[in-house]
Amino acid sequence: MNLEHLFKKLHGIYPELVEFRRDLHMYPELSFEEINTPKKIADYLIGLGLEVRTGVGSRGVVGYLKGGRPGKTVALRADFDALPIQDEKNVSYKSRVPGVMHACGHDIHTAALLGVAKVLSEVKNEIQGNVVFIHQFAEEKIPGGAKSMIEDGCLDGVDVIYGAHVWAPEPIGTVGVGEGPMMASMDSFEIEIIGKGGHGATPHATVDSLVVGSQLVLNLQQIVSRRVDPLKPAVVTVGTFESGEAFNVIPGSANITGTVRSFDESVRGLIEDSIGQIAAATCEGAGATAKYDFIRGYPAVLNDAAETRKVENIARKIVGEDKVKKLAPIMAGEDFSYYLQKVPGSFFFVGGGNPQIQATYPHHNSRFDVDEQAMLIIGKLFISLVSENLAPGNLESISSKERELSQK
Repeated sequence: MNLEHLFKKLHGIYPELVEFRRDLHMYPELSFEEINTPKKIADYLIGLGLEVRTGVGSRGVVGYLKGGRPGKTVALRADFDALPIQDEKNVSYKSRVPGVMHACGHDIHTAALLGVAKVLSEVKNEIQGNVVFIHQFAEEKIPGGAKSMIEDGCLDGVDVIYGAHVWAPEPIGTVGVGEGPMMASMDSFEIEIIGKGGHGATPHATVDSLVVGSQLVLNLQQIVSRRVDPLKPAVVTVGTFESGEAFNVIPGSANITGTVRSFDESVRGLIEDSIGQIAAATCEGAGATAKYDFIRGYPAVLNDAAETRKVENIARKIVGEDKVKKLAPIMAGEDFSYYLQKVPGSFFFVGGGNPQIQATYPHHNSRFDVDEQAMLIIGKLFISLVSENLAPGNLESISSKERELSQK
């Protein structure tokens, strides 16, 4: 596998990848509602002559490339769901589906992985091993698509897995990596406070759920500051507080919801128990009762150290030493974590920000966009990772000229 030759092929099909990405961007589909998107992906992979499974985990698509000789199996993953956000960009490929847009870059991930599949399918006889292309649905919405795809066999026989996320906060031409904890577990909680309503002029005859709830919100802030080891990051955030309907009525109930983020499973469990204890005690002390539900979402993304160092080494050769950043863990969540619980691998970030094309807005923003050349960097990283696992020793063929191209 001559990497420079493969990179040249990738550059050659770049216009095709842009066209595919923009089609997805114009016709986005929400989590668990993807119908046309997986069909487009499957048709593309079938056209490459790959073995393709559809409906994996319900809506996922998996392509299989079997190399000319036996060896390890490398999996590469992309997600393809969109978000319930109105697209407010002024571009030709603006979403044509009201209230739905690709505001997180999943269209970029999908098109980039399809490009990798096309390039590698043309040299499959040179590959010593196999490549699995995992196209996942519903990353944005719990319970996500990864878990059900794994249960449906998408990781069967896989030795290692890699995933990439285009990252708007970092400029195009950069790569971000991190060993160990990379993204937080993503849980939520719901608390219903049941008091006794009554007239606003006679508070002594009531159990004011609004006041109890206010005290509970304050008490919950003591979990991270006083119960969690300060060397172990965690977040407890109350996002909604609903109580009352009239200015002169003391409400009989209140509802609180929030999110919990952490990297350590013991901390995760501690917070789950602590919220329940504090809710019960706060309510009991005021004569109210609490109904508590803790909903576990995605676990933390824990990158394998050796595989992450492999990504870092490859990235330095592709974009240059000064363009590779070691990122601090972030509190956002990702269900790529489920794959990493099964096989070693690494999840990394590829910069997509570019002020020259107004790609400056954050993820999940109505004007979100990224530099499409991020697809080339994702593609080169994926191709190089496949090569390093299935045909070691080819990295030295990456020239300084190639690094210059990747930085443009």
